[in-house]
Amino acid sequence: MTTSTIAGIELEVDAEGFLQKPEQWTDAVGEAIAAELGIEMTDRHWQVARFMRQRFLDNGTAPTIRTLGKESGVDVKELYKLFPKGPAKLAAKIGGIPKPRGCI
Repeated sequence: MTTSTIAGIELEVDAEGFLQKPEQWTDAVGEAIAAELGIEMTDRHWQVARFMRQRFLDNGTAPTIRTLGKESGVDVKELYKLFPKGPAKLAAKIGGIPKPRGCI
């Protein structure tokens, strides 16, 4: 495990920059991660990132892209517009949870 300073906070991250301790996450951390990824957060982005985060905190796993599209209130087509390089992976990273299983 390594550490990275994000939004002025030193956080434990994996080799790809995913937070390893979700309890260290804040909105400011999510905003900083999004900026590093070139994503300007809108209410729709936050809706998805917070859904991913809450599902992980409730169940211990992140939802699949199919579940994300059906239950987050944002359909799959829009998910790919919001997060063009992989909605589940990017929303998880911004939401401060570990990389979802099955994401490349």
